[in-house]
Amino acid sequence: MPSLQAYRYAAGLSQDQAAERYNEVTGNQTSLGGTSINAWEAWARGRGRGSPPSISSVLILCAAYGRGPLGAAEEQISPTELVAEAYERLPIEDQLSLKQFTSTPQSGTGQTPTRVTSESQPATASGGSMAQVGHEFSLAVPTVEYGNPEVIAFTLPNPEPGRLLDLTWETFGYGVERLASQIKNVGRRLDVDVCLGVNEAGLVMASFLASGSFARCKIGYLRCNKVRDGIELDDASYFPPGEGATSILICDFEVKHADVIGYLTRRVRALYPQADLYFAVFGAMTKSLDLRVKSFDDLTGAAIMHAADLEAVFIAATMSPPGIEPPLELR
Repeated sequence: MPSLQAYRYAAGLSQDQAAERYNEVTGNQTSLGGTSINAWEAWARGRGRGSPPSISSVLILCAAYGRGPLGAAEEQISPTELVAEAYERLPIEDQLSLKQFTSTPQSGTGQTPTRVTSESQPATASGGSMAQVGHEFSLAVPTVEYGNPEVIAFTLPNPEPGRLLDLTWETFGYGVERLASQIKNVGRRLDVDVCLGVNEAGLVMASFLASGSFARCKIGYLRCNKVRDGIELDDASYFPPGEGATSILICDFEVKHADVIGYLTRRVRALYPQADLYFAVFGAMTKSLDLRVKSFDDLTGAAIMHAADLEAVFIAATMSPPGIEPPLELR
């Protein structure tokens, strides 16, 4: 079921009722019928039928479905999530327009969402700001062919330079949500067969992403031990059976100077030779004090990630030395 249809179901509306709600949002200045809703959903199913909604119609649908079954809710629905799996089939002008919006539209008003700039502050579920999260900014990262290279990351400014920044659960959860959003908006539906977590913090990330983004796919555990010349995998590591696995997401808490991802991708490819590898990292260290980097190559681990030949990279936040510490000191 395409997300365009799923959101209508979640609002408890038939196609005719959805059209009525649409007209209500516009102040009854439109006379949309259920046949238009049907045509848009047929297009979203991707079988060569129907027609795509315009950007303005997508925004109105976000507001309409955000009102819920009784018309009194105020759920915020992202336009990119509403057309998630069909995004790449939108006209290129509409794709470019959607990239300019955040994932938090003003529900119930029909207004366009807030534009993202390098100076904007990230919003939280409660509407306030989190003390540990700095500025949001756009960053072009390696991505799939014809995919959307732009991700919205956030900075993690350290008030005590020289000391690890201890993250709160709120910040940790926000970062995992940001990774999930980037995966959803990569420009095509990303199906993953196995999520591999690097150490305990990465395992927590893999668990959330496997459950929320990949229909509870298989989960593996990469326990890394430091040795003199780098790292090695502990015998406690777990690789789930993956016969026929075609895509694997490796989840790590941070990437710095060490070539951890290069070592791990070599080991993973030896066990899953047919799989494409993706990489999701919570925090990436920057080369300079300015955490709002202008280029992916401004990250200390950029060359390492390029050399790993990954299909796509997802980054939640940037950080400064010496790095960040996960909640409860997950290792």
